Amino acid sequence: MTQATASVPQLPIAESSPNVRWFGPYSSVVERNGTMHVFVGGMLVGQFDPADRDRGARNVYAVTLAKEPTMHLGQLATAFGMGEEYLRQLRRLEEAKGLGAVLKSAVGGQWRITEDKRQELHALFAAGVTVSEATRRQKRGKKHLSRATVSRERQRWAANRDGEKLAAPIAAAMSAVVAEQLALFPTSTAAPSEAIRGDNDRVDTTDETTTVVDRASSVAVDEHVGAMITLGSRPVIGGPVVQHAGTWMMMAMAERDGLHDEVAAHGGAGEAMRIALDATLAALAIGERAVEGVRRVATPTAAKLLRSDRAPAATTIRTRLWEFAKTHAAELMAAMTQRYVDVARRDDGEPAVFYIDNHLRQYTGKHTVRKGWRMQDRRAVPGTSDYYVHDEDGRPLFRVDVPSHDSLTMWLPRIATRLREALGASQPIVLVFDRAGSFSEELANLRDAGFDFIAYERKPYAVVDGSAFDRKIAIRGEMYELGEPRRKNLGKGRGRVRRIVMRSPEGSQINVLAVSALPAERLVGFLLGRQGKDDPSGRWQQENAFRHGVERWGQNQLDGRKVKPVPAGTIIPNPRRRRIERALSLARADEGRAHCALAGLAPDDGEGRARVEADLADAIWRRVHIELLRPLVPKHAPVEATELAGKLVQHTGELKIVVDTIRVVCANVEADLADLVAPYLPKPREAKKVIANVFAAPGRVDVTADEIRVRLAPAANRSERAAIRWLLTHVTAMRLTLPGDVERRPLRFELQPS
Repeated sequence: MTQATASVPQLPIAESSPNVRWFGPYSSVVERNGTMHVFVGGMLVGQFDPADRDRGARNVYAVTLAKEPTMHLGQLATAFGMGEEYLRQLRRLEEAKGLGAVLKSAVGGQWRITEDKRQELHALFAAGVTVSEATRRQKRGKKHLSRATVSRERQRWAANRDGEKLAAPIAAAMSAVVAEQLALFPTSTAAPSEAIRGDNDRVDTTDETTTVVDRASSVAVDEHVGAMITLGSRPVIGGPVVQHAGTWMMMAMAERDGLHDEVAAHGGAGEAMRIALDATLAALAIGERAVEGVRRVATPTAAKLLRSDRAPAATTIRTRLWEFAKTHAAELMAAMTQRYVDVARRDDGEPAVFYIDNHLRQYTGKHTVRKGWRMQDRRAVPGTSDYYVHDEDGRPLFRVDVPSHDSLTMWLPRIATRLREALGASQPIVLVFDRAGSFSEELANLRDAGFDFIAYERKPYAVVDGSAFDRKIAIRGEMYELGEPRRKNLGKGRGRVRRIVMRSPEGSQINVLAVSALPAERLVGFLLGRQGKDDPSGRWQQENAFRHGVERWGQNQLDGRKVKPVPAGTIIPNPRRRRIERALSLARADEGRAHCALAGLAPDDGEGRARVEADLADAIWRRVHIELLRPLVPKHAPVEATELAGKLVQHTGELKIVVDTIRVVCANVEADLADLVAPYLPKPREAKKVIANVFAAPGRVDVTADEIRVRLAPAANRSERAAIRWLLTHVTAMRLTLPGDVERRPLRFELQPS
């Protein structure tokens, strides 16, 4: 304490309003005569008795106010006389079960009523029907509920209705406060030419007030469950720092590719679904490989990033996506597949090239699922086989999940037909696949159906002499010898196909089968790669896409955890026969070792000979017994006739389809941006890593009546910053718009000065 301050007497300053607890601007809880009065924006919106054991009204007020994105939750909890952890628990409870759950204690046990039945009962309750009458008037053809169950549902319905009545005045008051604050700050005082300046200029805008949408936040209604959804939309708001602002590029380009339009067209309209999509896109863009990654997006500026009233929880996003996926998953993937396949259409008469291969997605959970062959492990492991289709540049187009692990030859005709339906009969198609599809019958069927293809020939095949190679070809920087000595006979009257023979610099021979009128050099380029050493091309584009999809986008994630029994009648490998084959192999090995041991004994070793002969007799007995048993146990059997009856399940896959469709969109957006930035980078191979840094970058957001300007600050060195500057110029020229922006203002991306 200084001498000046020591000479000033320290007077106690009494609190001006000891009975007032402030939790926001013009918002407080005031104690009067033992009753707590809640004021929002100077308006009395409710009251409660702190001594009353029924805390329902207080809880509803606190949870409703907590939805305001600018609300300080610690001050709010203190004002209402509760702890921050208790407030958090109330918010999670309201998200899961509605306002009725925080108004009163939970009624009854687990919710066992189906969605349709709940809607039916709620309609009867709203019409004033009593519990007994509602029990009698249940529709036929559905599960009949007892009067006790209907009574518990009536109590839940009444609690939710009372909670919404209590929350309505607070929601209206908060909307009025927000609208009043927005009106106090004009949004476009400067001319558009003044708002758009260079990197070294500054724009005088504030954190919370730069907006041109003069409307209160809208609360979406869940059409599936008939309850108020806590995901509410907000206008685009500027700020000096918005975490992960680079993900707006992903959201805008995903909308450009048609993701949001297709979701809306197939039953996913509404701001709640838009927020769920944007949150998933943002989580994937910043490196989180699953829907649960939205937790990493929940920064203090998440509401601005997603244009929502708060940062949504992972359970909320999963629920929204699952409600959509239950009925529209396949439709969404088909619609996006059509869009991306259309991009591969050629107007110059050239063929559209597609790579087809399978990828086993391993499962390590508690359920029993079918096993498939995993080449990396060289053994069968539990999981699901996914058949992927990629275009010539290695971009994913769509995925087909096959829990039964059917062979590539079984799915090639179906996938080819799907591509033909998408492109039309006039577009030439070349299919590229590995030797797993090189069987004579399937190759003949593809040729007869009008599809061109190229694939490796399966061994064994004859080794040709040097005279068969008449020219050389460069493949990825190495010189190969090439020739077409004779055509491949498919046998059994199926005709012949082209056989292209190559010899590598190491002297190994590679045979390729094809049906196409294109030159051999071009066909080999589709399969093995073009001439340039650093030119990404060939079937390895798809292999690299598999690895990148796993490590960057999480395509091996389970996503959906719901399972269903394998349908009765499904033929599966008999696990009992597999154990018999294993036991037979062990018995034969024991018998062989016993024979070897017996032959190595000395003639006078009577004790050792007796022991080995006993082991040999036991091994022979086991082998004979198993060989007699083996014909009685079939290799394959219906699942209900095996020991896996009632145990073998498969995942439903609907949610996985929707999330994987979003991943396909993300991968294509990333590829588009990488193609733009790669020419300006000293190391073009690192283009996708640079794009990942751009997505994760924070930025300053300035909103005017004509545009939304985003100044990003990505992690980059000097050469990368120059490339990113060119990238942002190209992206700005696309005039992208944010999903849900009613003004449809273009995004202007700039780089913050270092």
